[in-house]
Amino acid sequence: MTELLTIGEVSRRSGVASSALRFYEQRGLITSERREGGQRRYPRHVLRRIAFIVFAQRIGLTLDEIGAELAKLDPNRAPSRADWSRLTGTWVARIDERIAELQRLRGGLDQCIGCGCLSLDRCRFANPGDAAGRAGPGPRYWLGGRAA
Repeated sequence: MTELLTIGEVSRRSGVASSALRFYEQRGLITSERREGGQRRYPRHVLRRIAFIVFAQRIGLTLDEIGAELAKLDPNRAPSRADWSRLTGTWVARIDERIAELQRLRGGLDQCIGCGCLSLDRCRFANPGDAAGRAGPGPRYWLGGRAA
């Protein structure tokens, strides 16, 4: 018999709010058994799935992407190290992309970004004549556009 945990125990052990656990369950990311009165009981291995969800969200995966990854696992057992390696193998490139973007953002913090999204219509150096504004809304230069 698998030890079953209450939603409060899972919340305390995982650091994830009970409301988020109910949301994850609604999305099909985790499952529980229901007792009389509708009380949820979770198998212990759900803690590893929750850790995966939290980590994947920090990497930048959407809940749909996380669900697709978790669907590749047997929901009735704790994932193994090989399971995690297989699922997370493609994340390195995604992390590298985020690091590169953050470094680019850090480099622009002390400069005028001249993208139009900050109403820089008067910047004669980075955005003369509000050229970025004519190119459309949003952070044009950060999205790969060029200064006029």
